[in-house]
Amino acid sequence: MSDQCVFCEIVHGTAPASWVYQDDTVVAFMDVQPITQGHMLVLPREHAVLMKDINETAAMRTFRVARKLAAVARQTLGASGVNILVMDGEAAYQDVPHFHVHVIPRYANDGFGLTFPQSYERPPARAQLDAIAAALHAASSPATA
Repeated sequence: MSDQCVFCEIVHGTAPASWVYQDDTVVAFMDVQPITQGHMLVLPREHAVLMKDINETAAMRTFRVARKLAAVARQTLGASGVNILVMDGEAAYQDVPHFHVHVIPRYANDGFGLTFPQSYERPPARAQLDAIAAALHAASSPATA
């Protein structure tokens, strides 16, 4: 448990939450500042700041629960889509230092959107994409993993 982590306080019962799901590894509760109706947060009980810090089993269980709750939001709340979003690190707008997955039900004209940089209109050349892919492939191959 982190001394300054509101999610750890919720997990340990010292801060309130509107619970959606709990098991021995993963919990889910309503976001107190929802983007849309039904916005949930799914996280491992174990404290880990970034996705790379959580063990693979807990990470996969977290995503499995997020996937299940996305389907439940569609069925129960009438959402016509769902965003499953991880903000991993400060540059990615992570504001609570405990790995978590947002499950954001989507509705027609709900006001939530994504803004793309101007560079999005000018895709990189294939050679640049190939060079980046080669570097990532080399770093992720079984011999280096």
